[in-house]
Amino acid sequence: MELQKHFTEIFTYPIFGKFTIIIIGIIFIWILVKLVQRNFIRRLKDSTSRYRTKKATSFAGFVLGITLVIIVFSDKLSGLTIALGVIGAGITFALQEVITSFAGWLAVSINTLYRTGDRVELGGIKGDVMDIGMLRTTIMEIGQWVDGDLYNGRIVSVANSFVFKEPLFNYSRDFPFLWDEVKVPVQYGSDYAMANTIFIKVANEVAEELTGSIHEQWQHLQRKYLLENARTEPMVSMIANDNWVEFTIRYVVNYRRRRTTKTELFSRLLQEIELTNGAIKIASATFQLVDSPPSVIAPKHNP
Repeated sequence: MELQKHFTEIFTYPIFGKFTIIIIGIIFIWILVKLVQRNFIRRLKDSTSRYRTKKATSFAGFVLGITLVIIVFSDKLSGLTIALGVIGAGITFALQEVITSFAGWLAVSINTLYRTGDRVELGGIKGDVMDIGMLRTTIMEIGQWVDGDLYNGRIVSVANSFVFKEPLFNYSRDFPFLWDEVKVPVQYGSDYAMANTIFIKVANEVAEELTGSIHEQWQHLQRKYLLENARTEPMVSMIANDNWVEFTIRYVVNYRRRRTTKTELFSRLLQEIELTNGAIKIASATFQLVDSPPSVIAPKHNP
């Protein structure tokens, strides 16, 4: 009887009732979120919309759970203010990295510093953003032992706190284009005027489809930020050094097409140079032995 009475007192204690309400409420919220994700999200055909809707419903479930806890314990909060303050200070000190990462997630979400699919460099890691969590951002890494802007296969999780600690490089947020250059060494004695004409013609043909849209987006960027007017059309410059005349072809390219565009540009340049029948010659770091003048050795006279 005493044991039964003891359990009866526990189950009728107010705090137990509150925890029961919270557990039931959280289970209900979890079921509701899963039903929405299962019956609504799978109907979306666009993968980006599915991802964002799933993240939004999960966050909404989290907010509902916190709200439920606050409502259930609202009558006890006034008496626990001091205790919660002390506990909160301790938690803040112990979990400062976690709190900073959460603040970083808020900064990324509110200011749209980057989105899923953007190419960024965060915390020294460069790649495409796969997922933005409350504490970490998941990135498909590019580069490292792989030449060019190609995936190397590593999936990296970077703490969101790095948005406050290091510079954040975004390759695709407002202006998804980059200025790139290729250098072509030409032998001395070549037809430099012909080389300049061929190089600018090839650069314009390769980048022709992007020139108009690039200029429009740069103008949009100028309206949003304080920027000077930049040249978005291809240009060719020339300098002379000790070994050859170096032509530099500068052009704007989509950040995802740097490697393919450079390959196409070099292929076209080599084809055009070969058609000049030697008027333009590619230089290389070779050594030329120069013949020394013949030496005359006078015969030795015996006394």
